[in-house]
Amino acid sequence: MRNKIVAGNWKMNMSPARAVELINSLKDKINTTEVDVVVCPPFVCLPAVLEAVDGTAISVGAQNMHFEENGAYTGEVAPSMLVELGVKYVIIGHSERRQYFGETDETVNKKVLKAIEHNLLPIICVGESLAEREQGVTIDLVRLQTKIALKDVKAEDAKKVVIAYEPIWAIGTGRTATSEQAEEVCKAIRNVVAEIYGSEVADEVRIQYGGSVNAGNANELFNMGNIDGGLVGGASLKEEFASIVNY
Repeated sequence: MRNKIVAGNWKMNMSPARAVELINSLKDKINTTEVDVVVCPPFVCLPAVLEAVDGTAISVGAQNMHFEENGAYTGEVAPSMLVELGVKYVIIGHSERRQYFGETDETVNKKVLKAIEHNLLPIICVGESLAEREQGVTIDLVRLQTKIALKDVKAEDAKKVVIAYEPIWAIGTGRTATSEQAEEVCKAIRNVVAEIYGSEVADEVRIQYGGSVNAGNANELFNMGNIDGGLVGGASLKEEFASIVNY
């Protein structure tokens, strides 16, 4: 049975001091061992957060990484740097990275392969815009994004990957896909994984929903058959995150 996974994407929020305050407030409120808990702070907060979660069941992820080992890439962070810090997960291909920083399906694939090479667990983001949903291409688009992201990924590595379905129209808007809409797309993602690797691998891959997840809708979303937790945005910046984990 797949363990649920709830990851908080803090985006460009929090200072190191404020990040530690939040972690300390969450420690005693998270009371389940049946959910893998991940927080993904900004790069400058990683050392402080890693120290704050020491001795807890909370893991730490980064929000991005480069697919090269080193070089003249001003402002970028290499996977080896994250590993040396003690980071376990890395978000790859978030819609905001695609929209504002020119990431493509191909660069997402390069990052996925490099993360796996360094034993980082990728949280791969896929999802459609409102216009694409209204055009009826959601399933086609998400299948394509998933296929390209997993290109050349071996079956044993694919089992460790987390895929986050994030409808762009529901991120930070207060709008949430219905549980049925989210389940439909997450099931389609699992189906395409099964087409590539077979049902055994597909049954192990964890698929999250992300898009205005909160304490009020987490229970219904996470109890759908193909939704294995959430990639949480705004609500992960508050103590509400513990309630989502404890759904």
